[in-house]
Amino acid sequence: MCAGRTLEGAGCVTWWGFSPALDLLGAGPEREQGEVNVLLLGCADPRHILKTIAGLKDNDTLSVWLIENSMEVVARQLLLLFLSLTSTDSMGLHEKVEVFLEVLGNTEIRSQTEEILKYAATQLSLSVSDMLSTQIHPCLDTGFLKYKERDELARIFKEWLQPPSSILPISKTWDSRVRQYLGSRYDSKHGIYDWDLTMKMYQKGCGVINKQQYVKWRDRGVAFELREGHYQIANQSLLSNRIFGHRREKVAVRGYWGDIVSSPYLGFGIETDDKELLKKHNNQHVKTAQDISFANVLALFQSLSNRGSTPPLLLQASDHRDREECQTSEIQPESHSSLSHRKEQLPTHDCPSAGLSKKHPPQSEAQEKSLHYELMTVSGVRVFFLPLDSLTKLPEKHRYSRFFNTIYCSASMVHNLKPALKSIAAPKAILIVELCKYLLDLSKEQEAGFTEKVNEISLAAGFSPEQEDTSDVHAVFTLQEQ
Repeated sequence: MCAGRTLEGAGCVTWWGFSPALDLLGAGPEREQGEVNVLLLGCADPRHILKTIAGLKDNDTLSVWLIENSMEVVARQLLLLFLSLTSTDSMGLHEKVEVFLEVLGNTEIRSQTEEILKYAATQLSLSVSDMLSTQIHPCLDTGFLKYKERDELARIFKEWLQPPSSILPISKTWDSRVRQYLGSRYDSKHGIYDWDLTMKMYQKGCGVINKQQYVKWRDRGVAFELREGHYQIANQSLLSNRIFGHRREKVAVRGYWGDIVSSPYLGFGIETDDKELLKKHNNQHVKTAQDISFANVLALFQSLSNRGSTPPLLLQASDHRDREECQTSEIQPESHSSLSHRKEQLPTHDCPSAGLSKKHPPQSEAQEKSLHYELMTVSGVRVFFLPLDSLTKLPEKHRYSRFFNTIYCSASMVHNLKPALKSIAAPKAILIVELCKYLLDLSKEQEAGFTEKVNEISLAAGFSPEQEDTSDVHAVFTLQEQ
C-alpha cells in the first residue's frame, strides 16, 4: 500500500483496518457453527475477532489463524488482544474500553495508559523470549512463529519499554508526514480536512464522524479523548522503522508511517445496531464516532467477559503436539543463544509476571496491586500467530488441506491471493475480501478497478461471488464445488 504517492495518506504500515468490524461467521449464506477455523490475512487489529467471538453460540469453538505483513503489526495485535482479555476484576470495564481505544487510535496517550502499555509489553516480551515453554495466555499462541520473528517481537517490545532517545517527538513525526503528504497545500490544510470529511467521508456514509474530532485527529493523531487528562505521551506501539535510501545506503528511520487520512474511527465508530446512537437533532448527529466506538467496544468486551473466566495465576504450558511438523519443515531452527541474550537484555518494568514463570524484584503492596492485571480465558477460542511468509507455504502442508472454513483478506493483502488458496479452503468455505471504499486517495474509477481485480483473483482461486452480496465494503465469495 505504499507504492507511490497514490496511497501515501494510507501509509505503508496498516495500524488499523479500513472497514467496520464484521462477524466473519455470519457473512456467508449460512452461519458457520460448531468447530470453525478462520484465516485472517492482514487484519491489522482485532475488530473482526472480537465481533466474531460476540456472535458465537455456547457450543461453538473458534480457532483464528493470523498472518500479518510486518512484525510491528503482529506486536500490536498481541497488545490489543492482551488488553481485550484483561479481566474486569483487574481493570474496570469502562477504563478497559478507554485504554483500548487510546492505544488503538492515539499517537499520544495519558500517563496511566502508558503504564498499562508498558506492563503488557513486559509480559509479552517474557512470553516470546521464553520460547516453547510458556505462552502469554492459553488463547494466544505464538508458537508457530519463527525464532527470528520472536527475536524481532522481543526487540519491538523492548523499544516500547525503552524508546530510543534520538528520535523526534511523535507530534513532529506526525506533522512531517502531513507536510510531506500535502506538500504546497499544507498552509490550507484545514480546508483540505473539511473537504475530505464532507465530500468524501460523509458521502461514503460516515456522517457520525464529528468535524472537530476528525480535524484534531488529522492535526495531531489523537482520535479518542474519552477522559479529561493530558494526552502528551507518545504511543510507542504506533512507531515503526521505515527504510529509506540515502547516499546509496539504506537507512532505517523511526517514525509514524500509518494512516493520516481515513482515521481509526472506521473499525468501531461508523456502524452500530443501536439506532439510538444514530439519532439526529436539527439534521446533526447527536452522537459521534467516538461515542459509537466506545459503545461498540463496551458491548464486545461485555460479550467477551460473559464467555470468559479468570484463570489461576500459573498458566499451563501450551500444547505443541501439532507444532512439530510446522517448525521442522517450515521454520529453520536458530540457535537459542540469541534468545538467551535477548532475555538477559530484556528491561524489567516494575510489575508482577501475571502468571509467567519469571521472578521480579520485590515490590510494595501498593505497586503490586496497581500494576497486576489478570487475563481471562475465553472458552472455545484460540488465536494462532503464523509466520509472515506462511500463506505461500500453507498449501504445501497436509494439516491445512481443506482446513479453513472462512478466509478474510484485507485490501492491503489482496495481491497475495493465489489459485493455491482453494487447496486450504474447506468445502463451502467463505472468502471475504476488504474493498477500498474508505481509502480516500483513490478515485471512483480506481475503486471500481480494485473491485474488478478482486473478482478476477477470487475466481482464479476457485471462489464464486455470493449472489446476495451487495456490500461495497466487503466482497463475499463461496468456494465452488469441485
